Formats: sequence, C-alpha cells, structure tokens
Amino acid sequence: MKFMKLGSKPDTFKTDGNNVWFVPSDLAADVIINVGDSKFYLHKFPLLSKSGRLQKLVGSADEEIDIHEIPGGSSAFEICAKFCYGMTVTLNAHNVVSVYCAADYLEMHETVDKGNLVYKLSVFMNSSIFRSWKDSIIVLQTTRYMSSSSSEAPKLVNLCINSIASKASVDVSKVDWSYTYNRGKLPEEIEPVVSELNNGIRSRMVPKDWWVEDLAELEMGLYKQVLVSIKSKGLVGNEVIGEALKAFALRRLPGFKRSIVHSGDVSKARSVVDIIARLLPLEKGCVSCDFLLKLLKMAVLVDSGETVRRELVKRISQQLEEATVQDLLIRVNKGDGEPERLMYDVDIVREIVKEFVDQDQISEFGDEDREIQETGRTGGGILSEASKLMVAKLVDGYLTEISKDPNLPLGMFVDLAEMVSGFPRPSHDGLYRAIDMYLKAHLAITKSERKRICRLMDCKKLSVDACAHAVQNERLPMRVVVQVLFFEQARAATSSGSSTPDLPKSIKALNVSNGKPATGPEDEWDGVATVEELKALKEELAALRMQNPGPKSTVSDKASVPRVKGLLSTKKIFSKIWSSKGGTRENSGSDSSESLGSAHPDEGKSTPSRKGRYSVS
Repeated sequence: MKFMKLGSKPDTFKTDGNNVWFVPSDLAADVIINVGDSKFYLHKFPLLSKSGRLQKLVGSADEEIDIHEIPGGSSAFEICAKFCYGMTVTLNAHNVVSVYCAADYLEMHETVDKGNLVYKLSVFMNSSIFRSWKDSIIVLQTTRYMSSSSSEAPKLVNLCINSIASKASVDVSKVDWSYTYNRGKLPEEIEPVVSELNNGIRSRMVPKDWWVEDLAELEMGLYKQVLVSIKSKGLVGNEVIGEALKAFALRRLPGFKRSIVHSGDVSKARSVVDIIARLLPLEKGCVSCDFLLKLLKMAVLVDSGETVRRELVKRISQQLEEATVQDLLIRVNKGDGEPERLMYDVDIVREIVKEFVDQDQISEFGDEDREIQETGRTGGGILSEASKLMVAKLVDGYLTEISKDPNLPLGMFVDLAEMVSGFPRPSHDGLYRAIDMYLKAHLAITKSERKRICRLMDCKKLSVDACAHAVQNERLPMRVVVQVLFFEQARAATSSGSSTPDLPKSIKALNVSNGKPATGPEDEWDGVATVEELKALKEELAALRMQNPGPKSTVSDKASVPRVKGLLSTKKIFSKIWSSKGGTRENSGSDSSESLGSAHPDEGKSTPSRKGRYSVS
C-alpha cells in the first residue's frame, strides 16, 4: 500500500480521554473548535495560516466555533490540524479521501498558502494511489462515507472508477502489478509454471478475469458504476463480464448456490439480483444457463419486478438446451399463504419453453432481425435439431418430477408437453415415464382425463422395456395397452423380415397421431384395463412365445405376422374389447368391417357387458 508522510515535528496532540484534544504549549489555546462530540483547544495562528474557511469563522477575540458538517469528522480534522502545526502525519489509501475532502472544506488551497494540503494530496493520489490497483479500490470504497457537503467527493469517485476501469481493460500481457488479493490461488500458482524469465524474476500468465474477485468487494452502487465503465470501454470480453457478475452474486448472495434467502436480507438480495440482471451482457453464452436459472430462482424468492423476470426468461430460453431438470425445479414462493399451492413454479418454466419454441417461429416469419434488436439476441433464431431434441428430453424429465405434485392440474402437464410435441424425438420413453408418474400421483382423474394425457404419447416410439412395462401397467386405458401390443407385434414382424400388415381400422381409430381419437360416451376403449384383462393379454402373449421360442429382443419376441393375426383374432381376449354392440357407431373405437369381430361376426353380438369392470388405479 502506498503512503505519504507530511511534516517534520513530533506529534504532540494530547487527549484527556473524553474527546477533548489539546496541544501542550507555553501559549494558551485561543480558539475552541467543536467537531461532532470532540473539542479541540488550539491556536489561531497555525490554523489561520493554512485555512481560508477558519479565517472567515474566527474573529480576533477568543471564540468557540462549530464545524460539525466537515467531511470525515473529527479524525479528518485532526490530521488537517496537525498539518497546520507542521506535525508528522501519514496519508494512505484508507484516509486520503476523507482528509482531502476535509482540507477542501477548510479551503486549504494554494491561494491561501503555497504547498498547501489540498495540492499535496492531489499530487499523492495522481502519482501513487491511482496507479495502484489495490489502492484505487480501497479509495473508492472509502468515498461512500463522504457526506454530500463535500463538492470534491463526486470528482474523486469518477477518478477512482476511471482508474479501476482502465486497469481492468489492460491487455493481460501488460499486467505487471500484484494483480489480486481476494482470489484463491490458481493451480499453476500452487505449482508455478515459468512462462518467462526476466532478470531472474518468474512471471506467470495472468488470467483474463484476474480482477473479478476484487471488485466483488465493492458496495452495490459503486460496483454497478465500475462495471458500466468497464463495459463502455469495450476492451473486456463478455465472458469476463459474465464471470465478474457471477463472482459478485456469490459474494453478495450467501445462499445463491442453494437458492436460499434469509428473511432479513430480502430487500438487499432483491437489489443485487436487479443489478446483475441489468448488467448481463447481451451476447448469448456469456454466462451459463445454470447461473441464469439460479438467478431466476433468487428473483422469484425475493419477488423481483416483472421486468427482471421477463429479461431472465428470455436469456434462459436462448440456451435452454444447456439446462438440467434440477435447474428448472423452481420452488414457488409460499409467502402469500394460499391453502393449496404447487410445489414448483410451472408457469415460469412454460414461459421459458414458449420463448424457446418461438425462436423458430420468429425466423420462419422473417422477423429475426427485429427480435434481435428488441431482445439483444445475437445467435440467430433458427434452432438446431440437436437443441430441439435436448429440450424435448429436458421437458420430459421435468414433467416426470413435477408429476409427483398432487396439486398439479392436468392442463398444465398437457400444455407443457404439447409445446415440444413437434420436436423430433426417436423415443417417447421419457414422456411415458412422466405420464405414468402423473397417473400414479393422481388416482382420481376421470377416464377422459386418462385418455387425454395418454394421447400425448406415440406407442410406436416406445422402447422394448417401456413396452414391457406398459403392457403390464394397470393404470393405462385399454386402448393404449392394445396399441402397445399391436405395434410391438408389428415391430417384431419387421425385424424378422416379414411384411408388416396394415393397421385395422379399429386400431387406426385409436392412433393418437391425428389428435382426434374416439370420444363417444360409450367408447369401450376409454376404460382402464382390469387385472383380469391384463392377465389374459399377458397369458395370450406368453402362449405365442411358447409356440416359437427365440431371441428376446422385443416384448413379442420377434413374433411373426401370423402371430399378430393370431393375437388379434383371439376370441377369449378381444371379443370383450372390440364389440360393436350390434352396429358401427360414428367416432367409436371399433369398425365392423375390419375390426377383430369381423373375423367372427357371430361372436361380436354376444360380447359380455363391461359394466362390471373396475378401476385398479
């Protein structure tokens, strides 16, 4: 730390311990100066020879004057008074600002006396303080204690900010000072790697973000001014600015990593979140998606404004493929005391996904230039197939987690799943797991609701293991179980080299890809399979396996086309399911011409009623 000593006489200031200061002398004190709670018994001549203000305040007679408003208080006035007496005083980064403002207040300028205090302090700061990285930061921190009565405080703040911003913007190859004192040691500093040898002195490569930890110590308002100044110079990369904001968040928000805010720190945390959100660089990828989502969680916890939340949502959507399921699990702020609330803030995740999906739509309509200008996007609006696939898997995993919440409405689940329904997904296993989890946690949903949620899934895209699970899943509607069985048989036929038969119209009616499955009130496919029916289906499948054992690669063990027809024509199992009940109904799940019953027309009329079925969910 740089320092400067002024004066040559010994320090003879004394105190009686009761905030009373005096200078032992043969001459009695002829002026009393009150500063705050302190009294100074001094002599007029040394003071008036240096201070223009005291010349105006002190008359010829013994007087007592008050200067309570002096910047820096009694400690700064004490140093100024000692300078007037010619006593030795030491100035450094910790006290130079307060003494400078106090000297300016006392009008200790060159017009009063050559080589006066204000001039000496100016030279000291410009030649030493502002050339030192550490001292510049310390000086800037001390400026917040200066009162508004000092006209010099704003000037000093600007000088400090410019000094710090200039040093932070210097090319790292030219950084030759001791560049940090808050950051932990780098691996190469623990085991130094000599990159250059100059006069026997080891030098290391300085990291680009060498300054971020030091600036994190600054008060919020000063930090914002410094970072704005650094950004305005345009010499520091956006990735480094992002690292600086991350360091500031970790320093100023103790619960940032765990998304925790103590009740007494909410207002302060809100200010920190708002500042960081406004200082984020416009360039995509300058901060990680993980950091943005943690910042959004904090914004929800501290109830930041809608503007901040919207800005974070937009930025997260631009790199959503980087997120994890845990990142998206944003807890609902339960401060309002509503009786039944969701565990997680699903609405804000829906906004993020919608923003992500809209990027493609924006580019399709030719509005990408306008959107970039409005939101600061620089990466274009066209989404890659890989990004879409990653986000689709991410949403599937998120749906699986939030499905455990018993208060989650079906509409929220379906809306979020449908947002990514157009994205290419070779497998629907993740979506099946989410649907199954929802059915487990919401046993009371109706038949139509079960049909609605299962409509999201394409049975043809289920893996072997998922199909095996679905066939035995008592929570699924019978229509889904039959679809899974049929498509597994068809897949087995294809893998064995046989031709795959066309879907019967009854199965086509169930196919959810057209989005308009049967919805008749008496639709027998809407019900949930009973234990007996599932057991019968599995027994039939096992019987087919026994007929022609082979390598097990699918649920149907690569059954041939004749097995498919055998399964579809089994009277014992499907006479209950595809009953036309005497005729073909519009929008029903059966078709008399190509349904299972068409192979045995007489059996369709004697199909037993399913009024006795019960739900096992």
